[in-house]
Amino acid sequence: MAGRGRSSLTERFWQEYRDAAGLRHDTYDVVAFGDGPEMATELAELVVAGVKRATAGLVRQFGPGGEAPPVVGGFVVLVDGSDEPRAIWRTTDLRIGPLNSVDEQFARDEGEGERTRDWWLAAHRRFFSRHAEAQGFQMHDAIETVFERFEVVWPAKLADATD
Repeated sequence: MAGRGRSSLTERFWQEYRDAAGLRHDTYDVVAFGDGPEMATELAELVVAGVKRATAGLVRQFGPGGEAPPVVGGFVVLVDGSDEPRAIWRTTDLRIGPLNSVDEQFARDEGEGERTRDWWLAAHRRFFSRHAEAQGFQMHDAIETVFERFEVVWPAKLADATD
């Protein structure tokens, strides 16, 4: 996951949801999955298709100087590789634990690849190792990881289709 800044597109997308849901706040984050436009679009498509309902990130990427940490009940506007808003989700569950504590159900809910724990671990080891090399930290299987589950709440037709 990579945090993004708000844009006129994300603001408009949020306002449509806010008005439809009767919310009175503008508290939301903007996120694109992965580490490049192609991956961001591919993973956004999995969310839109109803396959992806979870994500994971290293604890070290959140907080001061990094992305806003997710919170249960928090809203996220998901953008694709062109920074186009695709969906809004609300975080339903968070767990922090070692990378290798991922279970089969989480790997399935994340919706990527073979949707197995073995595939998930191999893919995330590769993904996080790229970041470790670029940022100069040691990657290991016990690295603290945020495991986040979410429900899509907007657009309404997408949220209704996956219920």
